[in-house]
Amino acid sequence: MKAVSRLSRTRATDAQFEVKAPVDIVLEHLRQVGPALASLRNESSRLAGWGEELARRLLSGNRLLTAGSAGSAAEVQQFTAELLGRHAGERRPFSVIALRPGVAASAAPVNAIEIAQGHAEEAAVGVRAHIRSGDVLLVVSASGHRHALLEAATAARAAGATVWAVTGAAPNPLAQAADESICINAPKPQVREAQLIALQAMSECLAAALHAMATRPEPPR
Repeated sequence: MKAVSRLSRTRATDAQFEVKAPVDIVLEHLRQVGPALASLRNESSRLAGWGEELARRLLSGNRLLTAGSAGSAAEVQQFTAELLGRHAGERRPFSVIALRPGVAASAAPVNAIEIAQGHAEEAAVGVRAHIRSGDVLLVVSASGHRHALLEAATAARAAGATVWAVTGAAPNPLAQAADESICINAPKPQVREAQLIALQAMSECLAAALHAMATRPEPPR
């Protein structure tokens, strides 16, 4: 057997972790985000439709519940805060509800549902406590395999609500459990980046739809 010197092993190890120039790191990251953005472009009509449909439902008095798995909770939290705070002085507040696992449904503060494995029952209980027929449950998961979100989606549909899912690559259980889904075909880190973009775009469509509906002249009686 041919002996390998310690020096040779060290050089081989160093080659695996070769330091890249900062600009090359940025370019490589942008290259990796490309497939995720391509998935969103293919779903642009669905995202726009969700924003318009959510505007109609919120104006009709329906609710939105949001739920994000542990890795996607920050994206959901930002989206929820956007709906609660944006143009708050220009329109009546909407019913946007989010729950934290392990907190009683009636006492949970408005926040993103950060659901870790093992909190499926708490998530389902929270959905059953708050959701009504005609409401929307938006679930976000980079994997689409969180049992907690699956339980929440099942509870929402049983109550007559609509479930929208933004997940990683299809097929996955959460996308199949939802009424409609947007599946982003990319590695998990890039999926989460694309999810944030998707929610921001949906928020922009919602705001535009609300403005259009508010300024639309009433039909003659």
